[in-house]
Amino acid sequence: MKTITSIALAISVIILLSISQAKAQTIEQLNKEISQLRQNLKDQRHTYDMIIKKTDDLMWHKILGETAYVDKVRLTGPPRWKPLKEDDRFAANPLQFYCYVFIPKNVDPNQKYPLIVLPHSGIHADFSTYYAHIVKELIAQQYIVVSAEYRGSTGYGKGTYQNIDYGGLENEDVLASRDYMVENYSIVDENRIGIIGWSHGGMISLMNILRYPNKYNVAFAGVPVSDLENRLASHDQSYTAYFTPEYHIGQSIQDNPEEYKRRSPSSYASKLEKPLLIHTNTNDNDVYVQEVIAMIDSLEKHDRVFEYKIFQNKAGGHGFDRIDTKEATEIRYTIYKFLEKYLNPSKPFTNHQEMRRAAYFFAK
Repeated sequence: MKTITSIALAISVIILLSISQAKAQTIEQLNKEISQLRQNLKDQRHTYDMIIKKTDDLMWHKILGETAYVDKVRLTGPPRWKPLKEDDRFAANPLQFYCYVFIPKNVDPNQKYPLIVLPHSGIHADFSTYYAHIVKELIAQQYIVVSAEYRGSTGYGKGTYQNIDYGGLENEDVLASRDYMVENYSIVDENRIGIIGWSHGGMISLMNILRYPNKYNVAFAGVPVSDLENRLASHDQSYTAYFTPEYHIGQSIQDNPEEYKRRSPSSYASKLEKPLLIHTNTNDNDVYVQEVIAMIDSLEKHDRVFEYKIFQNKAGGHGFDRIDTKEATEIRYTIYKFLEKYLNPSKPFTNHQEMRRAAYFFAK
């Protein structure tokens, strides 16, 4: 009897263990499926961004169709600064990216016109109709405009997103867009080229004028990201998270300070040779004024010649001179007058009213 009881007990234990193991396997499988679903949902943002991008591309034609030829071309920049994986046999391939081209419809094909290189703002962002009125203002002066959707931009899928190279080869993508225009458009005057940008675009503007002075005649940097050590110290962990994924730097600034220094415009302040205008705003809630002042101080320390203005508590904060208020457009007018001195556009604005009507039609 005891033997039968022992056998029954053993069988019960085996059954319970089997059930327990099955439950464990089921839970493990469920966890894997949940993890995969979460990743799928996370990746859906790229699909969403691609839809928004295609819609916004149509808006460019609607907004500028009467005054400008609007094109979108596909170019290449340098290969990734580091392979995504060790055994990637295509790691040396140049990266492809899209680029917007805006040409005034009233150009004379036998003449040459100045070029404005306009990199977009944002870490993971894109060149959208957020810039429509600024492009209108540039087109009205008969500037040709080019804007690269440099590596890391949104609206082109996960691959482009994960090619982000903040402060790195994104600058060479923008430079490639400049070179493309010179090499492929006979109406572009290679001796009249400026680069302008705000925020992250301002950072790219700084990096290009500092590192490639022979490629540009003048630069404007609005509220520019200028020093990563300063920026990371003043922002929370969510900002650090842009840099530490393996597809990007993969290390924190504490782990590799030299890598972050290499990606900061402040590291190249001594190299300034060309005219530069910097704007910042004391109530900027993104690129804090202290960071931009540190850049200004670095330039002054190296006895560089440049212009700057620190605006006091202007409405709009970070976007104070990109919004559509009359005050903001009057500030942009001063930017255009600065560029005009070095680029000599054929139809410069003569007053604020003329500029506002170019962008807003019946504005006064």
